[in-house]
Amino acid sequence: MNVPVKVYSATEDHDVPLHQVHAADGGRIRYQRTCEVCGQTVAYADIDRAHVDDEGRTVVLTKDDLAALPAERSREIEVVEFVPTDQIDLMLLDRPYYLEPDSTSPKAYVLLRRTLEQADRTAIVRFTLRQKTRLAALRVRGDVLVLQTLLWADEVREAAFPALEDDVEISAKELELAGALVDTYSGDFEPGAFVDEYQAQLRILIDAKIEAGEAFDATAAFADAGEDSGGEIIDLMEALRVSVERSRAARTDTG
Repeated sequence: MNVPVKVYSATEDHDVPLHQVHAADGGRIRYQRTCEVCGQTVAYADIDRAHVDDEGRTVVLTKDDLAALPAERSREIEVVEFVPTDQIDLMLLDRPYYLEPDSTSPKAYVLLRRTLEQADRTAIVRFTLRQKTRLAALRVRGDVLVLQTLLWADEVREAAFPALEDDVEISAKELELAGALVDTYSGDFEPGAFVDEYQAQLRILIDAKIEAGEAFDATAAFADAGEDSGGEIIDLMEALRVSVERSRAARTDTG
């Protein structure tokens, strides 16, 4: 079955963008690619790849060399096998991509989607992306086919912890108490109910510092936020607003 598709990243980064600056004057830090032989700064377009073997010999691989590899020229996503979904170890899951039908008629796309749903199976596929052969799981998410790249088996490290080799005795009472704790916190997982608190607080901190300027003391502001709410930062925005007003008042008095 040939199913033409377009591939799109299924995730996006919402982190507050930060860059490095010189602490003394705020000047932005820039990195340059410098050749250690001639000392010149090299444009990215003029950079090739190289491999150094065990005997110290360097083999330079040009862009044309790499593009000539048969696997690199192929743009096909090859289905290797169909496996029970529960056989895929979650440790192997990597980046997810959405697949969009790339034809005027999505019949083949819908047929594959419904086949996977009916069989309750996940397709294991193989393809080449960015100079690397990749393994991936092809599965259904709603009405869309999702391609999730997988780590190779040898990329997952073994967990060998000496402490776990000792015999540990757990009493029935301890298991009962632990089970009761689990029951207390049990519920249905709703991803939208969770937020990245660090990023949210970072955005508030940036806004507060813009308002107050260099006189703003972040350590004191967050300490006040904890004290005002009995040790819990409940209304961080309000606490920082108060701190900004204090900073303004201090600057006014100084002026």
